[in-house]
Amino acid sequence: MPKTNTPIEQQVGELLRARQWTLATAESCTGGLVADRLTDIPGSSDYFIGGVVAYAYEAKVALVRVSWDTLRQYGAVSRETVIEMARGVRAVLGADIGLSASGIAGPGGGLPDKPVGATWIGLSARDGDWARKFQWDGDRQQNKASSAEAALQYLLDFLSGKMGS
Repeated sequence: MPKTNTPIEQQVGELLRARQWTLATAESCTGGLVADRLTDIPGSSDYFIGGVVAYAYEAKVALVRVSWDTLRQYGAVSRETVIEMARGVRAVLGADIGLSASGIAGPGGGLPDKPVGATWIGLSARDGDWARKFQWDGDRQQNKASSAEAALQYLLDFLSGKMGS
């Protein structure tokens, strides 16, 4: 079991390397922070294929295979969209796992049913797809950092066999 004082991104890397699995990321609200943290670890090219920052709807459709119908029906900040993002980036980059994040970082852009700080994290692997919603109450930078941390923790939980839906 990895030590608790070991950074999450290092724990993730050790587990991916041990399984010889690869990872790709599709990020929206985090703007590449997940990929940045992963690539802070020396040797991360052993398991991290790459990441896509798909911020606009057009980028989500063109780069990570989110359907226009999904975006129109559910919006970018939804379970359906992050699952399609995770599946799409996994397929496009040929990874074993796809990890995605989409949310409303703020300070504007919130809606009654999707307030500022609402974030979905998605994960796609060979044996299934999962997503989880989070709600942050920080400023824009804090919300982005919290979302990146949550995405890495979600991945760590999956790799450690602690995944809940």
